[in-house]
Amino acid sequence: MARRVVIDPVTRIEGHAKISIFLDDAGNVADAKFHVVEFRGFEKFCEGRPLGEMPGITPRICGICPVSHHLASAKACDAILAVRIPPTAAKLRRLMNLGQIVQSHALSFFHLSSPDFLLGWETPPASRNVFGLAARNPDLARAGIRLRQFGQEVIEILGGRKIHPAWAVPGGVREPLTEEGRARIKAWLPEALASTQAAIQLFRDVLQKHERETQVFGNFPSLFMGLANDDGLWEHYDGHFRFVDASGNVIADHVEVSRYREVIGEAVESDSYLKSPFYKPMGYPDGLYRVGPLARLNVCRRMGTPLADAELERFRRHGRGAVNSSFLYHYARLIEILGAVERIGQMVEDADLLGSHLRADAGINNLEGVGASEAPRGTLLHHYHVSEEGLIRGVNLIIATGQNNLAMNRTVAQIARHYIQATTGEIPEPMLNRVEAGIRCYDPCLSCSTHADGRLALEFELVAADGRIIAHAAR
Repeated sequence: MARRVVIDPVTRIEGHAKISIFLDDAGNVADAKFHVVEFRGFEKFCEGRPLGEMPGITPRICGICPVSHHLASAKACDAILAVRIPPTAAKLRRLMNLGQIVQSHALSFFHLSSPDFLLGWETPPASRNVFGLAARNPDLARAGIRLRQFGQEVIEILGGRKIHPAWAVPGGVREPLTEEGRARIKAWLPEALASTQAAIQLFRDVLQKHERETQVFGNFPSLFMGLANDDGLWEHYDGHFRFVDASGNVIADHVEVSRYREVIGEAVESDSYLKSPFYKPMGYPDGLYRVGPLARLNVCRRMGTPLADAELERFRRHGRGAVNSSFLYHYARLIEILGAVERIGQMVEDADLLGSHLRADAGINNLEGVGASEAPRGTLLHHYHVSEEGLIRGVNLIIATGQNNLAMNRTVAQIARHYIQATTGEIPEPMLNRVEAGIRCYDPCLSCSTHADGRLALEFELVAADGRIIAHAAR
């Protein structure tokens, strides 16, 4: 008799989702699905709004990565105005995006994911969280909080607030960096660098003890996509699209952001509000690709800063060509934090950041525009259509979590097949946590991906083919 295990909702992620694990007659895993079950429809809300409001409206999609939407929106507006923003404005936007990467990655690693592999997969859920981590290792928990605070401080110094800044505008930004702000950032740098290096050393030790997770948690060949530039440096704000395969070979390059529809298709499944983008030349679902920290490190040749470059070399020893294990998303996040902190240290010495030429003025010169930037979770696209008066006629948002949807489904199935054998009807909690942890590797942001709100609780059900619930567990 075929049965189904339901994990509803998945915990320690941003938003509300569930996982269904389908068992065959022998009790072995036949398939698994990651369902996003919340919906709000932010794209529709924007229709009829003036173009200039979009960089202030779209950050409200999410409280975790508002800066990502803020910058991608501003870049889409730049394209509609057909302007090249002043160099000072471009550098300032880059600086804010680095702060966003630091704060979001710190939240993901220290607060959401590390309790699993630092406290143990079998630790009871009541203590397998950031509070349990603080009780076990208060110095580490504090370092994680302070590191995230540093990233938020960069955002606040530039944008006037930590969350939902209204600072980037069509054509540039509102305010430059001040001398006082530069001094505040510089004062944080030694602590941020030390905390990041300590976390990287800690995760190196984790990897020695978690070889099985490295092999099982989303370890499969796929494509990887990210923004890239011609010099091969790690890119987080500008550039063109590049796709590489599981061996690290470039299969598409120099794809302009405005031409994204030539390479990215969007499929819709009936059991989830989350779209499933795919690499169009390979079709759906064969065109599965991954985005985010793991992809960016596979797409670039070097980080461009000394400490991060050295760590990238260690990271690449975990793959042949590309690094394919999704468990190493955690390692990639730490390397990106390291590179971001180093780059912030370099950038704050640039006198251009204090300049006064911050905005290019223009009217509506194009009736559509695409903006792309690297959000912490992966490449983010905003595509706007406007009237000649500059009113929004249509919006399409392609979110990193959606682009990882096919990969997350494959990851869930791979983990479930490894840990779930012929079942007696019981639901072992450590097994379910490992399945959830496979999703947490991607650090999904479901409010971004469906532009919605959600609340978290947790129920598990083992459901027979005739609908009978034969086992139930709740947190």
